[in-house]
Amino acid sequence: MLTLVLVVILAALVFEFINGFHDTANSIAASVATKVLSPGQAVSLAAVMNLIGALTGTAVAATIATGLVNTDVVEVTSQLVLCALLGAIVWNLVTWWFGLPSSSSHALIGGLCGAALAAAHNDWNALIWIQSGADWAHSKGLVWKVLVPMVTSPLVGFLLGMTLIVLLWAMISGMERAGGLLKRMARPRWINMVFGKMQIVSAAYMGYAHGHNDAQKTMGIIALTLFGAQASGALDDLPAWLGFLHPKAGAADNEVALWIVITCALVMAAGTASGGWRIIKTLGHKMVKLQPLDGFAVDTSSATVLMAAAHFGMPVSTTHTVSTVIMGVGFAKNPRKLKLGTIERIVWAWILTIPAAGGIAYGLLRALEALGWA
Repeated sequence: MLTLVLVVILAALVFEFINGFHDTANSIAASVATKVLSPGQAVSLAAVMNLIGALTGTAVAATIATGLVNTDVVEVTSQLVLCALLGAIVWNLVTWWFGLPSSSSHALIGGLCGAALAAAHNDWNALIWIQSGADWAHSKGLVWKVLVPMVTSPLVGFLLGMTLIVLLWAMISGMERAGGLLKRMARPRWINMVFGKMQIVSAAYMGYAHGHNDAQKTMGIIALTLFGAQASGALDDLPAWLGFLHPKAGAADNEVALWIVITCALVMAAGTASGGWRIIKTLGHKMVKLQPLDGFAVDTSSATVLMAAAHFGMPVSTTHTVSTVIMGVGFAKNPRKLKLGTIERIVWAWILTIPAAGGIAYGLLRALEALGWA
């Protein structure tokens, strides 16, 4: 049993690494597309800011660990978590190979739901759908923490990106009408230079927000594994050197140990540093042509949505948010220049992610049961 727990933790860290290079494109595509940063510089900046962001919160991790699977109906075994991770990993690699910016977050959630349903023999009560808290922010369940944000975060991203770029254009237009020095500063050469510098800051903000939201999902999976292992007695006879695996005495069910936070942060940063060039090409070049002003609007809007979601413990998709922000900026520039074929492929990847990853995890757990290993 202990060996299986360690295998699950290793698989979770593999997922975190893949998440890092799969979602690297989300935090650096805009700055690479506008040529403000070289790919190497952008990856390095994203890796550092992912690391810092991952160390600064656990609200999303708590949602994954305690807010989705109903442990009164289904036992969270290491086999269940392993199948959930494998479902997410397989789907991430498939979409990475085809250059589709699908959601690692939704792949993980889909895998977890699929494995839980398989373990509960299709009892849908195995999933927490709606569980009200003291207020809306403290409610949990798939509806409030996954399904509602899955629809609203892309929509908010689209509107925020479109609004911010329009406001920036209005500011530049006002500078041109003012005349004098302000009019000279509103020339394209100056605007590109100023917002080229500002985009470096906004790209750092985006990297921070990505780490702050995305890295926490694997933290939650590892915490969920250890809570289940503790309840089943798998951690009763740990050797002294593995004593850190025990959830801290008196800790709340949704409390994530510091070693989990640090380990996941480092692994995501390492994955980010390895890059994700296929998806960068799709996001940064195939959807709409971006200038530094546009890139600043994309990064700032995307990061703001992610930070707000992380505050409320919502594991939203960085991919969905960035993609729709780029669409919003592109729509404001010229709706006819949006490349609808690329957008259609992205939308299909969104629609398929949760059921596809869930189906893979479901099938894997059923296979383990048939072999007597679960």
